[in-house]
Amino acid sequence: MDAFKKRKIVNNVVLILSTFAAIFGILWLIWILGTLLYKGGSTLSWEVFVGNPPAPGDNTGGLKHAIIGQLLIVSIAVIIGVPIGILAGTFLSEYGKNSRLANIVRDISDILMSVPSIVIGTFVYAILVEPFGHFMGISGSVALAIMMLPIIVRTTDDMLNMVPRELREAAYALGATKSKVITSVVYKGAITGIITGVILAVARISGETAPLLFTSFNNNFLTYNIFQPMASLTVTMYDYAMSPYQYWQKLAWAAAIILTFGVLALNLIGRAIAKWKFKK
Repeated sequence: MDAFKKRKIVNNVVLILSTFAAIFGILWLIWILGTLLYKGGSTLSWEVFVGNPPAPGDNTGGLKHAIIGQLLIVSIAVIIGVPIGILAGTFLSEYGKNSRLANIVRDISDILMSVPSIVIGTFVYAILVEPFGHFMGISGSVALAIMMLPIIVRTTDDMLNMVPRELREAAYALGATKSKVITSVVYKGAITGIITGVILAVARISGETAPLLFTSFNNNFLTYNIFQPMASLTVTMYDYAMSPYQYWQKLAWAAAIILTFGVLALNLIGRAIAKWKFKK
């Protein structure tokens, strides 16, 4: 058997195995989405989004308190994490470059990406919950912001490094300062990639339960006070799924649908932006 036929056989075998692996993964996705739609599709209604939490044994009510709590916690996490992440990524790309400090920050970011979320939750519990003596919504936001940071830092660093150095040199030749070059030239060239990283980071934290169990915990009532225990879709879904009440279990399936399709939509938006940038 000559080398060409051998390479062709190996190529066909790998192609077949890759195709089966892709189909296997897609089937699991279809199964999960189908189960969610089958179990919770009938529960979805306007009352689920605007109704107050149901009392034990009650067959009316919704997830308004959990949806609002989830939006507040994630929004505050974005406000905390995005500026810090972008500024840190800017330092790595424009100031630190290959210095020892920059390489240490990159290594720490890579390590944080693989740290279990429950570890981050216990860390924030030790520094924000235990000293104050009670759970708080803001502590949940801090935990989620810490989870966002490595994704945004690395994405920003990579996107800024992809901007051609000739653009920076042209701006310097016109007399622009370094800060002006970064804000008016470098950011403008990398803005689409940075936004994609932020969207993917938000999608990453939107479905987390473990860190919120140790930080914001839960609340059976609607509250806007971020310094008190606050409900979230993830923790509420967990509590309702473990409850003995059938209606609460249905609301848990509804919460699962909202979370799943919300995270899926964010991922699709992020990929669409990245694909648009690539074509551009």
